Amino acid sequence: MTIAPDKTTTSEIPVPEGHVKLTIDGEEVIAPKGELLIRTAERLGTVIPRFCDHPLLDPAGACRQCLVEVEMGGRPMPKPQASCTMTVADGMVVKTQLTSPVADKAQQGVMELLLINHPLDCPICDKGGECPLQNQALAHGRTDSRFVDTKRTFAKPLPISSQVLLDRERCVLCQRCTRFSAQIAGDPFIELLERGAHQQIGTAETADVLDLASRTTSGEPFQSYFSGNVIQICPVGALTSAAYRFRSRPFDLVSSPSVCEHCSSGCDERTDFRRGKIQRKLAGDDPEVNEEWLCDKGRFAFRYVQADDRIRRPLVRNAAGELEEASWTDALRIASEGLLKARDGKGAAVLTGGRLTVEDAYAYSKFARIALRTNDIDFRARPHSDEELAFLSSAVVGTTPETGVTFGEIERARTVLCVAFEPEDEAPIVFLRLRKAARKNRTRVVHLGQWTTSSVRKTFGELLACVPGGEAAAVDGIAQHAADVDTALSGDGAVVLVGERAAEIPGLFSALQRLSARTGARLAWIPRRAGDRGALETGCVPTLLPGGRPVTDAAARAEVEKQWGVELPASPGRDVTGILEAASGGQLDALVVGGVDPNDLPDPDLARRALDNAGFVVSLELRASEVTERADVVLPVAPSVEKAGSYLNWEGRRRAFDITLEGTGSLPDGRVLDTLAVEMDADLFTQTPAASAADLSRLSKHPNVALGASDAPNATLGASDAPNATLGRSEPGPGQAVLATWRQLIDNGSLQDGEPHLKGTQRTPVARLSAKTAEGLGTTVKVATERGSITLPVEVADLPDGVVWLPGNSDGSAVRAALAAGHGALVQISGGDQ
Repeated sequence: MTIAPDKTTTSEIPVPEGHVKLTIDGEEVIAPKGELLIRTAERLGTVIPRFCDHPLLDPAGACRQCLVEVEMGGRPMPKPQASCTMTVADGMVVKTQLTSPVADKAQQGVMELLLINHPLDCPICDKGGECPLQNQALAHGRTDSRFVDTKRTFAKPLPISSQVLLDRERCVLCQRCTRFSAQIAGDPFIELLERGAHQQIGTAETADVLDLASRTTSGEPFQSYFSGNVIQICPVGALTSAAYRFRSRPFDLVSSPSVCEHCSSGCDERTDFRRGKIQRKLAGDDPEVNEEWLCDKGRFAFRYVQADDRIRRPLVRNAAGELEEASWTDALRIASEGLLKARDGKGAAVLTGGRLTVEDAYAYSKFARIALRTNDIDFRARPHSDEELAFLSSAVVGTTPETGVTFGEIERARTVLCVAFEPEDEAPIVFLRLRKAARKNRTRVVHLGQWTTSSVRKTFGELLACVPGGEAAAVDGIAQHAADVDTALSGDGAVVLVGERAAEIPGLFSALQRLSARTGARLAWIPRRAGDRGALETGCVPTLLPGGRPVTDAAARAEVEKQWGVELPASPGRDVTGILEAASGGQLDALVVGGVDPNDLPDPDLARRALDNAGFVVSLELRASEVTERADVVLPVAPSVEKAGSYLNWEGRRRAFDITLEGTGSLPDGRVLDTLAVEMDADLFTQTPAASAADLSRLSKHPNVALGASDAPNATLGASDAPNATLGRSEPGPGQAVLATWRQLIDNGSLQDGEPHLKGTQRTPVARLSAKTAEGLGTTVKVATERGSITLPVEVADLPDGVVWLPGNSDGSAVRAALAAGHGALVQISGGDQ
């Protein structure tokens, strides 16, 4: 039977409100008002060549490659028009290169002009093989060149930064890089220099080097956390990566979809590798998460996988006290014997870091309960508190994109309040959404913090300044001291974003829940590390089982016991600090540690004592560390590119990925723990990530998770229960200051090692103080506690008097390791030369 074709034509369909009807290449089409012609043609399947056009950048009409013939009101326009800047109109008639000889000739002419000075170096160009200029020259260019003169040349490459190199003769002046820097990242440092035939892109530094006559630059060097994006969106080989330059050809690479492991955003990526080595990472296209962008840390920080100190084989401490290589059989046997002895003695505990996938975190949770028979497990390898855990248990665990705050909700929000959260450093893609919301939708972004950081400036934000440790009192005082902000938060679509630094501030989570309950603003917790949300959901905390089930709830515990087939401990376990204190004091006989750096913890010396005094230490680790130096058994595990799995991003969105590098022989944490548990006569059923995920999926979400603040009585401290909530420390006296600190995006983290080009873009470590506090200190300041000191150059900023800010883990400023102090601590300050 044949089906008659639908005889309804576009002309018979009523035009919806807010839409127009036009004709493209003889076909009638209905398009929303304001849509660009090039987008309407794309929806019809007609690809108009272009270089400057990008769907996430404002139109520029710079390259003129997308010229089409346009007729309005029955009268043709005198010249072809750029379809990337012209919006659709009712009755418009458009002819693209497919139906118009005029448009086709115009496009060929533009291509000829672009190629006049473009070098014929495709065989050595990094873009060769994936170059839009190559493709469009073949499709829309002339077959013969009429240019017989000498092509223009420049010295090359010109370093825009340590990471980005510029070949000026390849540039077609599409302005994608300049528009990205100014519009998306808020770093307007790449600009157009000179005019006419001498026009080129560069920075203030390159203008000085070249002694150019045109000085229309910002006067600042190119410094951006998002510089790698200009390399990816460059339609020619003008901007190239110093790390990737001349390393491979695109057609020699194998590509694999992947997910970024460096923060809680869970960005979509594409990992390209050759002969078992990663060559580069590119941003994937995911409109709901990272759109088409990546931060430089996510794009370039992958060399740790091939680091020289990567642990490839198990290590066991011999009779002489030295670590030596051993077989997996011997290492697992020795580990199981030590852990069984500890379990039957004073007990063992588990500490995990922020690198774990959901599947691996679930394996650690099961291993603690089944193999070690304990609830002493905590993923928070950083400053933490009981108040934070109560907040996570009542307001975070179990939330999903359907029930919680999302990237899209941030973009649509009328007002956003950021508390104890520096988005550009801690969640760069959240920062890009905040900037986009403020720039496109006029979202009001308010930051509760200490000084006007780049995040405040680039989101066109307002600063509510407070002393470190006084954030809880500041939140409670918003209604009184910032009534307009309080009113805005009470409106529809208001969002409050809180970072993990809030755990250091007594009473802050309680204050935020009170604010949310009073104003109706939606509250979202955004941790810094990729594995934190997954670890919370899978029960890597001392008070929760997988799915948010309270350890003390007999009925909830019975659900897990039924599936796991074992009896579970009913008492809450110790948190990280409790575990370390117990191990340090000889109250624990063993520790299992997975990806923890002592210098990330509130008291690094306590962590070292705990590792030294614990009777037996098993470390599951990628690279040599302070933990592996003290471990009795070291079991190597796979990085994210050598295993499959998923991360749970801060929204609660599952970000699954498959294995990229196969055949390396490395094993995921879950497989190692499963085999170790078998040696201890226990079954975890986490042999593979798929098996682990399937086992977890059978434990449906507990119905009592993700309660609202009013539904979680006594979940957090009240204001009266948080002594010194306004500061967290006593008032600073002469020669003292209150410390503000957080980690910058690009610092000395172990997953950023081995990439000097990325290291070169790290922001210069400085100590920031108010002008009054800096008086008499000179050009450097020494910040000290009884544990140690840090000396850095002074930079004056708009901090409250009596406050000093230090970067958390940068060159010369390892705050935890040197000072054993954190945000809100009282420190001594003096001139660095004194």
